[in-house]
Amino acid sequence: MDTKQLPTLLIVEDSAENRMLLIHLLKDSYRIRVAVNGEQALDIVQHELPDLILLDIIMPRIDGYEVCQRLKADPTTAKIPVIFLTAMTDVADEQRGFEVGAVDFIIKPVSPPILLARVRNHLLLFQLLANLKNQNEILDGKVKERTRELEHTQDAIILAMASLAETRDNDTGNHIRRTQHYVGRLASELMGHPDFCDQLDSAQVALLEKSAALHDIGKVGIPDSILLKPGKFDAAEFEIMKGHCRLGRDAIMAAEAVMGQESAFLRHAKDIAYAHQEKWDGSGYPLGLVGDAIPLSARLMALADVYDALRARRCYKPQMSHDTAVGIISEGRGTHFDPRVVDAFLVIQYEFERIAEELKDILPDD
Repeated sequence: MDTKQLPTLLIVEDSAENRMLLIHLLKDSYRIRVAVNGEQALDIVQHELPDLILLDIIMPRIDGYEVCQRLKADPTTAKIPVIFLTAMTDVADEQRGFEVGAVDFIIKPVSPPILLARVRNHLLLFQLLANLKNQNEILDGKVKERTRELEHTQDAIILAMASLAETRDNDTGNHIRRTQHYVGRLASELMGHPDFCDQLDSAQVALLEKSAALHDIGKVGIPDSILLKPGKFDAAEFEIMKGHCRLGRDAIMAAEAVMGQESAFLRHAKDIAYAHQEKWDGSGYPLGLVGDAIPLSARLMALADVYDALRARRCYKPQMSHDTAVGIISEGRGTHFDPRVVDAFLVIQYEFERIAEELKDILPDD
């Protein structure tokens, strides 16, 4: 057999007689490396990692306990099984050995059958554990890959649902993607605010950004004659248009009923769809909610939606400059918008401008 395929044992023993005995007993089944003291053992493992170490305890300068401690403290060598060789039989000595990381003890004088059996068994156990770790890593990788696939599928379904409403208006273009980014950036900026730190973390920000895509899903129920009207709505038309908030909420509630359980994502989507037209001072719709009674997700969406509407060029209106849009939103601080959300927007306003430019709509006459 090619000796390169055999497991490698490192024998650390300062007694020449004991070394020769161990080598004689093990050389036919294993590749053998030998160290006569602790320093030499630590040097050897820096150049070649053995599969198992047989380590004498009582040695000059660095004893076996310290060698084992150093091995276990180094991530490169920490997993190598260490069997102590010792003439000490006191329970306290064994306890200390296990505390520093040994897997077993072999008492001197060495019994050949015991030595061979324990070396074989610990190598087998180590290999089985390594295989299990590899299998767990493979399984974990497959689970992560499957999770990524499900997340991509979910994202595609969300955008497809949102587009049912948005694509009915040929001018909306990248509105969904822009407002998602706006909401995500606002939420990230507010994570450090003392009023919101208990509501926002990275996971919640990701959910808010994703759920923002469904803010206008209720538009699927609005007649084209109203939805596509280029000018102002009359009073009756506006009442119908306002119904998209309720329609959106009801559609998402129907999805929740199909699922049969609560979903943080759908809860955010429902709040955004139903309340993104509410205003901080209570003058919005559909419920006329005031201040913090408006869900935070909807308050973020309100500012994102207005900024995008102001900046977007439509066939019936020119594009508004970033500075002008910022001025209008600033004027709405404390009336239309949560003052804290406006303050966060002002800090990151140029990120909004960048997003608007990168995802701008390309109209037919461009």
